[in-house]
Amino acid sequence: MKNILKISFLALAFGLFVTACGSGTGSETTDSTANAATESIDSTAASADSAVNAVADSAKQAVDSVAADTSKMK
Repeated sequence: MKNILKISFLALAFGLFVTACGSGTGSETTDSTANAATESIDSTAASADSAVNAVADSAKQAVDSVAADTSKMK
């Protein structure tokens, strides 16, 4: 009777160990919510970057046009 209890406890402990360790598959998974948040952040960063670049380009053109106008004044 003692051996049956020892073996069943050992089997239960081993089962919990295998379950906790993921059966040794070694593959990592990412939550789908984390993937969606990453995609949202990336797209927001890309649109913000393009907006900043557009403003910077128009400001550069304005400065260049003013510099060109002042060179004609001489």
